[in-house]
Amino acid sequence: MTELKIQHILTLTYLLSKGAKNNFVTITTDSLGKNIKKSQQAASKHLLELEDNQFIERIINGRNISVKITSKGFSEMVKLSTALQKSLNSSPSSVELKGTLVSGMGEGAYYMSLKGYTKQFKSKIGYIPYPGTLNVKLNKKVHQEAIKQFESLDGIKIDSFSDGKRTYGWVNCFHAKINQSINCELIILERTHHDDSIIELISDVCIRKTGKLEDGSPVTVSIPINS
Repeated sequence: MTELKIQHILTLTYLLSKGAKNNFVTITTDSLGKNIKKSQQAASKHLLELEDNQFIERIINGRNISVKITSKGFSEMVKLSTALQKSLNSSPSSVELKGTLVSGMGEGAYYMSLKGYTKQFKSKIGYIPYPGTLNVKLNKKVHQEAIKQFESLDGIKIDSFSDGKRTYGWVNCFHAKINQSINCELIILERTHHDDSIIELISDVCIRKTGKLEDGSPVTVSIPINS
């Protein structure tokens, strides 16, 4: 039994969107090529191959082509959709980052203790953080790249504020756990002095003391992903 080829999936997807599951739809190879971002010649070849393998039926009338997806073609798309959905549903529900504990510049204790922040922390994450942030250096590129996704994810937003003299940036918080034992928040800052290899964490306890950690200690940070 002939299986659907990867290069034909976009063509069938486009045809389905035009109603070709139940009806013959009229298209041109020019329009098909533009919609699947391929050349007119490639689009023509796709249709020919799909017809040869009985995934579509074609009726040619001059430059116009009427196309309908066969039951075989639709069945293959359903199988593909099912396999894809199964893969998506089985994907990990958390991001795991690994690094080592490093010392910061001491600024975290000052900023995280400002009233404009502490009031919001108390109401939005349920506690006022222990003064300071825990800094973890992500030594591997895979973890440095993984953290970037949180820049576009919705966390618990601590809004920016002004004390009349200067404005302090927003903080985005994500529930996390260190070494599978200490609850904390990964914080993404609007403004930071750190590069992409350093992440900052806050908690209602002194993480160093509770976890018996010191500079150089290996740390695993797990962040649940809701979506």
